Amino acid sequence: MKRGVFLKKLLQAALTVLGVLILNYFLFRVMPGDPASMLSRNPRMSAESIARINEMFGLDKPWYVQFSMYLGDLARGDLGVSFIFKKPVALIIWERIPATLLLTLVAELIAITAGMFIGVVAAWRRGSALDVTALGFALVSYSMPTFWLGILLVAFFAGYLHVFPVSGLISPALVFASPLVKLGDMISHLVLPSLTLALVLMGEYALIMRNSMIDVLTEDYIVTARAKGLAEAEILKRHAVPNAMMPMVTIIAMSLGFTITGALQVETVFSWPGLGRLMYEALKGRDYPLLQGIFLVTSAAVVGANFIADIVYGYVDPRVRT
Repeated sequence: MKRGVFLKKLLQAALTVLGVLILNYFLFRVMPGDPASMLSRNPRMSAESIARINEMFGLDKPWYVQFSMYLGDLARGDLGVSFIFKKPVALIIWERIPATLLLTLVAELIAITAGMFIGVVAAWRRGSALDVTALGFALVSYSMPTFWLGILLVAFFAGYLHVFPVSGLISPALVFASPLVKLGDMISHLVLPSLTLALVLMGEYALIMRNSMIDVLTEDYIVTARAKGLAEAEILKRHAVPNAMMPMVTIIAMSLGFTITGALQVETVFSWPGLGRLMYEALKGRDYPLLQGIFLVTSAAVVGANFIADIVYGYVDPRVRT
């Protein structure tokens, strides 16, 4: 990719992040509720106590003063102090990121592998019963709400079969167990939330891959390969699938960023200690600094994923480079 194009895309990403910073500050200020009242948990708290809390967290200053303080702290890497946890926001988010990354990466790996396979098989057998079945499965899984699917999986696998735990990252009784035992327990806790997220993503990837494969299979070079007598498996492996992967690069990169933000429902259903669950707790407590920090991190992840997708797409498809 040319240097000018790279710098242009980098500038667009930077401007997008700047817009997110501005929206990030004002969005949570228009939410209903009083942070001081939420902090105290006391409906009978005096006006003097409320004023003292507002002064402590700078909530008594004009909005433009708070905004300038917010930008100044952000430039120093300071995301503020959480109202609820009374700890630096950056530290709280840093502690929750590994759990979210583990959940999303495992779900993405399952969804990409299975979704692409379903899409390739459905396109290869287009119009057959196999194609109709695969297409129906993809449409149902893609349109299914994640929280509802998670509840169904909990009811069946945990409530009826009693084979998987329903909440948390690790069982409290195994905190002092051996690493191998804790790893097995963590995997058992990971199965249901990752499967829930993967099934929804799998439907999207299967539909995109199927449509892309159908377009590729009608190209002239596929007809020429068949005229040369190449086997169908060889045509799919060497000609069809690599070219059908072009749209998947962008979709996967974009979904990876949105999956981090979309894990809110899954993490809430399964009490998974990640950013999604943390966002839910911050919303309940009107924790402005924590909400701003989570929103900034997740938005930067989406912008960064799109930027990486643009760069990778330029190397994968020579037509984009020219």
